[in-house]
Amino acid sequence: MQTRIAAILLAIIIAVFSLRGAETPPNIVFILIDDMGWTDLHCFGSSVYETPHIDALAKQSMKFTNAYAACNVCSPTRASIMTGRYPARLHLTDWIPGHVAPKDKMRVPDWTMYLPHDEITIAQALKPAGYASASIGKWHLGGPEYYPDKHGFDINIAGTHKGQPPSYFSPYKIDTLTDGKPGEYITDRLTDEAVGFIEKNKEKPFFLYLAHFAVHTPLQAKKEVVAKYKAKIKPDDLQTNAIYAAMVEGVDESIGRIVAKLDELKLNEKTILVFFSDNGGLVLGKTTNNAPLRSGKGSAYEGGVRVPMLVRWPGKIAPGTVSDTPVISTDFFPTFCAAAGVKPNAKPLDGVNLLPILTGAGPIQRNALYWHYPHYHPGGATPHSAVRAGDFKLIEYFEDGRLELYNLKDDLSEKTNLAEKLPEKAKELHQLLIDYRKDVGAQMPTMK
Repeated sequence: MQTRIAAILLAIIIAVFSLRGAETPPNIVFILIDDMGWTDLHCFGSSVYETPHIDALAKQSMKFTNAYAACNVCSPTRASIMTGRYPARLHLTDWIPGHVAPKDKMRVPDWTMYLPHDEITIAQALKPAGYASASIGKWHLGGPEYYPDKHGFDINIAGTHKGQPPSYFSPYKIDTLTDGKPGEYITDRLTDEAVGFIEKNKEKPFFLYLAHFAVHTPLQAKKEVVAKYKAKIKPDDLQTNAIYAAMVEGVDESIGRIVAKLDELKLNEKTILVFFSDNGGLVLGKTTNNAPLRSGKGSAYEGGVRVPMLVRWPGKIAPGTVSDTPVISTDFFPTFCAAAGVKPNAKPLDGVNLLPILTGAGPIQRNALYWHYPHYHPGGATPHSAVRAGDFKLIEYFEDGRLELYNLKDDLSEKTNLAEKLPEKAKELHQLLIDYRKDVGAQMPTMK
């Protein structure tokens, strides 16, 4: 009798583990917004922009308050997302093709203006696990020979070498996107394509990379929505651009439609959904305002690199939770690989698997986050590197060797440079930067 009971129990255990082993890996929907600042959402502090769908998503997600793009401009951050590797390691350190200013003091290095074919992307890493994949929207990582379909994606819609659309309204004049009816809005169109991809691949695991062109320039939005914000915005509001506000609302509607489709198909518990931005908000021309953060896109300061981030995975991530752990865009690659049960490539990864934080299993182990921008930016930024370790952030400017040290816990707006007051801390972080640049083989600018 006991032998029979033991045999039955063993059969049950084997069946349970077999079922677990047969579970399909989670779908991954990664939504990347272009140039969205840290406070460009109502749930991140905006009193002007209306984002009810994203606010609702935040209540179902883990909200990260110390999330960072790996660069202060777009192309390098996008490369870091795709590969899990720092832009400095890739030698892809500026937006493509970059900014050339003959009168600048330093000569920028001969950097890489495309994502090399020998780099392994998320789409390629997930393919052995049976994932269908689509890149819909902005790519900006090289010419036709480096488009998404040359980097493991099954589908490329609207991805080209360009960093912005010629027009947000059809005709779009984008080689990889057929025109819609005259006046069709590109944010709506990309959402249509994304919803269609989800519907078509609902029976198997999929990786959807939805990279909106919004809210990047040229600032173009639906007239009726612009009119709404012109009537709403007051002169003393921090954020005063009605067109930009309307573009933010367009993004919010897109997220609402994506979430609704996942819920309709009962894919919500099978899907990791990430909302992220590629760099801080653009402040030139009063496009947006990142206060209380200092400066914006292109800058070494928090306004240039700190971004909104939400992650939803019902049943795995407790809804409405907040994480203050500093995370960065290189972390997505190892996180998605871990969730899918695939081994990352053999190349060195700079990202960290975030599943312990997301699932509440425990903290992650990491000493610091790094940035390296050996370039000039039209917004005024000069070549620099930066490091964040704990609450402290150090910036090294290469033109004159100047060091700036800030305690982000006490001084989020980076108003008080502590480099002279805390020389030992500045020295400690500066050594971290030096060691980091050596480790990744960072290219340096040179004096002319």
